[in-house]
This record gives sequence, structure tokens and C-alpha cells, in this order.
Amino acid sequence: MRAIRHHEFGGPEVLAVESIPTLDPDADEARVRVVAAGVNPCDALRREGLWGDPLPLIPGSDLAGEVTAVGDESEYDVGDRVFGTVPMLNVSGSRGDRQGTYAEEVVVRTDRLAPLADDVSFAEGAAVGLVGCTAWRGLVEFGRLRPGGTCLVHGGTGGVGHVAVQLAAAMGATVVATAHPDRLDDLLRLGADHAVDYTDDDALVAVVDALDSPPEVVFDHMFGAHAGLDVEVVAPGGSVVVIGGNHDQPRMPDLTAAIGKDVTIQPFDVFNLAHIDRVLRHLSALMSSGDLSVRVAHRYDLDEAAAAHRAVEGERFVGKLVVEP
Repeated sequence: MRAIRHHEFGGPEVLAVESIPTLDPDADEARVRVVAAGVNPCDALRREGLWGDPLPLIPGSDLAGEVTAVGDESEYDVGDRVFGTVPMLNVSGSRGDRQGTYAEEVVVRTDRLAPLADDVSFAEGAAVGLVGCTAWRGLVEFGRLRPGGTCLVHGGTGGVGHVAVQLAAAMGATVVATAHPDRLDDLLRLGADHAVDYTDDDALVAVVDALDSPPEVVFDHMFGAHAGLDVEVVAPGGSVVVIGGNHDQPRMPDLTAAIGKDVTIQPFDVFNLAHIDRVLRHLSALMSSGDLSVRVAHRYDLDEAAAAHRAVEGERFVGKLVVEP
């Protein structure tokens, strides 16, 4: 089968199409013909060697497609439509290594998969896995956002952000979201109640001050840039959930203020989430009902993976990118 691999760390140019063996599933696995694979910023960071993964590496954690083979303990049948998200680990092509998803076929543990509703496209399914589980874990598991509550989502038109805005809106929460000033209308279309220029901290504080109650959850993709602001605007006893930071200029918030407000600052990794398959099923139902729409900004052929990485690093789009093997 064809797959994207790289044998060294570096820029998008290290990505290459290669022919590798197709693996057979173990008892608790299924092999999936990948119709679409999601492209995430962490794919590019891994390609650059941020986590020092063993090489060669197939990038990608998100997929959607059709089951082509199953293990003895699998709940799926050949031909089932599925989508999922998997930890991105090294594959050398030998038996037992876990694959990334930029490939024509992928072997996946079935507890990382869920049925994909017939009225949801493979591209949407591939786009939602990692970002959907991240948004759900941040808002619900750690943020404990309640129906009718209030939340602030930074970067509300990004991959995770545009899903977080919709999930919070579907819960009936009041949603304040930030984005580039050219994308504020997009935030409102996604379901945000208040859209704020991400460069205007004073405007954000004014919006929060005018709310009936301040946000009990702040969902932050760039904590180093927003740390002090997050602590200022979050409700007493609230949570700042952190999915990223600017590594070149890390800044800690005023811990005195955080302590005085009983604020919880919670970084997390989505792949520590128990029962990912249950969250995926919930996301599929929300997409099928129309309460969640994952915007696919662009689709790339497998041999255009380098272009997809350049695009995801540029962040000049709303929604998600997918590779279609």
C-alpha cells in the first residue's frame, strides 16, 4: 500500500510517498481503508521532531473510511463506515508497530473507532476526531461546563476552537469567542454569542464584564500569550483548560490572583481520555443531527501531504484540512 513517511525530521519536504506492507489486525483491531485522514498542527510538530519519535514515521492521528478486515474480538464487520483518532506512534512497516493515518490502509484498535453516520461524509469524519475529543475533554471533563453556563473559547475559528464553540452552544451555554477580526462573522455563524478580536484584550474584558456571569471555563490554545488575561476574566472557582502554548515566550499567570480566585489551570492530553469511542459516538450523533458541523477548508491528495503541512502551519483557514489517499 502507499503511505506518507519521513526518515528524518525537518520541514514539509521530508514527507514522501512510499510503498509499505499492509498489516493484518490483531484480535482487538480492525483494518480500515482510509478514505480521508485529518491534518492537525501536531502532525507538523511531530514531523519537526518536537517529541523525538523513532523513525521512519507515518504522520497522522485522524481517519475515516471502511473496514476491510477485523480481528476475532472486533465489534465491526467488513464494509462498516467508521472514523477515529489514534495516538501517533512510529511504524517501521514491521508487525506490531502502530501506524499513522496518512496511508491507504491503517490498522486501528477498535476502542479508538466509532461508527460514522451515513449522512456524515468521510472528510467530516476524518476532520473531527482529534479536535472533537479535545474540545469535549476540555469543556466537559475538565471544564465541567454545565448546560446554560458560560465559556470563553480562544481561537474560535481554528480546528479545535470551531468545534469547541459549537459543542458549547449545543449545550445551551453562553459562548464568548475570539478570532482574527476578519473572522468574527464566522464565530457568530458557528454559534458564538459574542465575537471578539483576539488582539483586543480590553474589548474582551468589556464583553465579559457585561455578562450576567463570567465564564466558568476558559478554553485556551495559546496559554503563554493569554495566561494573565485568562485568570483575570475566569469566574472564581472556574477552570482554564490548556491545549497549547507559545513555546518561544512562555509566561506564567499571576499565581496570587489565581489562588485568590480558586482558579484551576488544567493542561491535558486528549489521548489520556478514557473511552474515546464513546466520545466519538457522541460527536457522530451531533454531526448527524446538525448540531455540529466540521468545516473542511481544503482537501489534498496523498502526494500533496507536504502542501497540507505548509497550509496547517500557516493557519490561514477556518476549520480543518484533510488528506484523501
